Amino acid sequence: MIRNYIKIAWRNLWRRRGFTLINITGLSIGMTASFLMLLYVGFELSYDSFHSKGEHIYRVVADIKTPSDNIEASIPAWAVPPNLEKEFPEIISAVRINDLDMLVRKDELKFKETNAITADSSFFSVFDFKLLQGNPKEVLKKQFSIVLSETTAKKYFGDENPIGKSLKITEEGFNSTVTGIMEDIPENSHIQADMILSLTTFTQNLDKSLDTQWASYDAAGYILVNPVTDAKQLESKFPAFLEKHSGELMRQSKMGVTLFLEPLQSLYLKSTRGGTGGGSMTNVYIFSIIAIFILLIASINFINLTTARSVERAKEVGIRKVMGAEKQQLSLQFIGESIITCLIAFCITVLLTVLLLPLFNDLSGKVISEGLFSNYINVFKLLGISLLIGIFAGIYPSLVLSSFKPIQVLKGNFSTGGKGVLLRKSLVIIQFTISIVLITGTIIIYNQMNYMRNQELGFNKEHLLILEAEFSSSQLALKQAIDNIPGVKFTSLGSSVPGGGNSSAYSEIENNNGDLQIANLDLYFVDHNYISQFDLKILAGRAFSKDFATDSTQAIILNEEAVKLFGYSDPKDAIGARFRQWGREGQIIGVIKDFHFSSLQENIRPLTMRMEASRNDLITVKLASQNIKQTIAAIEDKWESFLPEQPFDYVFLDDSFNEQYENEERFGSLFLYFATLAILISCLGLLGLAAYSTLQRKREIGIRKVIGASISEIVNLLSIDFLKLVLIAFVIASPIAWYVMYSWLQDFAYKIDIQWWMFVLSGGSAICIAVLTVSFHAIKASVSNPVNSLRTE
Repeated sequence: MIRNYIKIAWRNLWRRRGFTLINITGLSIGMTASFLMLLYVGFELSYDSFHSKGEHIYRVVADIKTPSDNIEASIPAWAVPPNLEKEFPEIISAVRINDLDMLVRKDELKFKETNAITADSSFFSVFDFKLLQGNPKEVLKKQFSIVLSETTAKKYFGDENPIGKSLKITEEGFNSTVTGIMEDIPENSHIQADMILSLTTFTQNLDKSLDTQWASYDAAGYILVNPVTDAKQLESKFPAFLEKHSGELMRQSKMGVTLFLEPLQSLYLKSTRGGTGGGSMTNVYIFSIIAIFILLIASINFINLTTARSVERAKEVGIRKVMGAEKQQLSLQFIGESIITCLIAFCITVLLTVLLLPLFNDLSGKVISEGLFSNYINVFKLLGISLLIGIFAGIYPSLVLSSFKPIQVLKGNFSTGGKGVLLRKSLVIIQFTISIVLITGTIIIYNQMNYMRNQELGFNKEHLLILEAEFSSSQLALKQAIDNIPGVKFTSLGSSVPGGGNSSAYSEIENNNGDLQIANLDLYFVDHNYISQFDLKILAGRAFSKDFATDSTQAIILNEEAVKLFGYSDPKDAIGARFRQWGREGQIIGVIKDFHFSSLQENIRPLTMRMEASRNDLITVKLASQNIKQTIAAIEDKWESFLPEQPFDYVFLDDSFNEQYENEERFGSLFLYFATLAILISCLGLLGLAAYSTLQRKREIGIRKVIGASISEIVNLLSIDFLKLVLIAFVIASPIAWYVMYSWLQDFAYKIDIQWWMFVLSGGSAICIAVLTVSFHAIKASVSNPVNSLRTE
């Protein structure tokens, strides 16, 4: 009997192969898109989940309160983690991690390693990063010990065993010893490193004061606690701990510090403090919803087309019932047909996923999976999804078809009734509600990204080439040599460039009441040319000048936000005000117009600029717009002459600044592609319904043509019902789309306003899509010969 069911199911699918093709195509596209998105969501949710002790690892963070502001820092003071471990028995181990950007050399090889960290010796005891060679408890104990990733080890040592061998690190060329080799850190870790230098290199040699620094913040801190420890109860003990060690220091500096614990496994997606790799729980929710929506749309297509064709199967059902078929047997028959359709779609989905996964990895910027078959659980998940769709999408059609009354059917008095029509209309409305929400989201995301790309930044980033070279006499000589190259307009030195990160400093600035007000302010170290190099606008006072010797020792420049922070309504009033900052005292000599020195996702913060040549390790070169390649080649020649030990690397400022929006750009691209697929699947369903509706009304169309109906009248007749459904969907979708996208935009400090025309455009697009889809069959029916449709009457 089962064999007979399968044979009949296959015959029915083949007999109506046009509708079968639409169903299988829609399901295949829907399952492929949804599965890829669910793989992405699963990957995002898996961050830091591979650590066996992950549930008991916390990041230590700090709120730093000054009289001027409250800073939510992602790091504690240097002395906090080791002293927490000493004083609290609940804490098994603590580890500090600090990012490094250092020159590494071996013989003729030289690389600027930007993905390096320094860490305490407990690093491999707290985290489960796998060591291929070396003792986890020993590899980072001694100063100048270094652990390399497997890929980095091959880069420097090829196939030879690197353990015990040396690498020269930093510009000073310190000898470091390779003590361990680790597996490349998985991509789903917020901690990333190609090499790890022992922190004892600093605490026992290069900067012995770090372990006693209670007001210096630079390294992330993590603790591993006992499984029975309550994190909130442990947090409640921290105020007394800080009072004991740094209470007097905080009172003297008029600062308050509060420590908090953040669970390791929620850092990537939920922490708002930074230092976690830039995950977004909002994006995870959005992609999860889109994946479900796409599956829902594909399932709706299946249900709609199957129930719409129920009249064609009515006589078959009637005869089967007369022959003694039970309702349950008929239901199983039709559910079986549904499952067969979904299994065919499953096979196509597997093929599409294998083909598209590398492209999807490129689009997402992450290797979310090496391949579908790299983890067979993925295949079984996909099979399970296919079977569930087949069962659930087939339940309603099977119940409708199996409940037909044989007497009415065989007399020819059967009709689908109002309930079936209402269901199909409701499902079409749901489909287009989802589609309009996605179209609106795409329009808003595109406009927000366009706004960010074209927003006035307050500085000139065109044709600016950035070179990194530590301060030295060679650096200064190199700068002078570059100045003389044809094609170079001018150069400047600084510690930071917009979008590239910067220091912050405990500062005291005279406010409008004449008092020294404490604040933690962002800080750029610059030279005389920096402000003119970036076309920053002076609002009051002057820029740094070689004509004033004290500019390099007693002067500071503020931006507008800093001036407002200290109570000055007019920038001119701040000129001459006193300041103290990091051991320097002097006066404010100028105020610059605010510019975006960080992402547009953040508000412009108070900024200070001062001169200190030893802090300038960036050379900014303004290039002429012609012969750029030749100019860069000439700069490289000069580099090789003055800094032969260092690799020549450069970036253009506009490229590095736009890298801040890489995650948002990828999100926008993925949203656009999957929204397009969702709309395509909706159109496939609408195409099938339009074809069926046209088929059911072919005699009516023939009669109308005979009595003089025009092509446009027939097209309108067949289209108007669908257009009504799209308009209802538009009314439902608009407030949903507004709420979702308004919530998404809240992550941006500078954002577009959601305009009425965006909804009109999305609704108009949906109507155009529906009209074009329905018109294909409507026009085909309107130009057909009415004799053919009326011949059987």
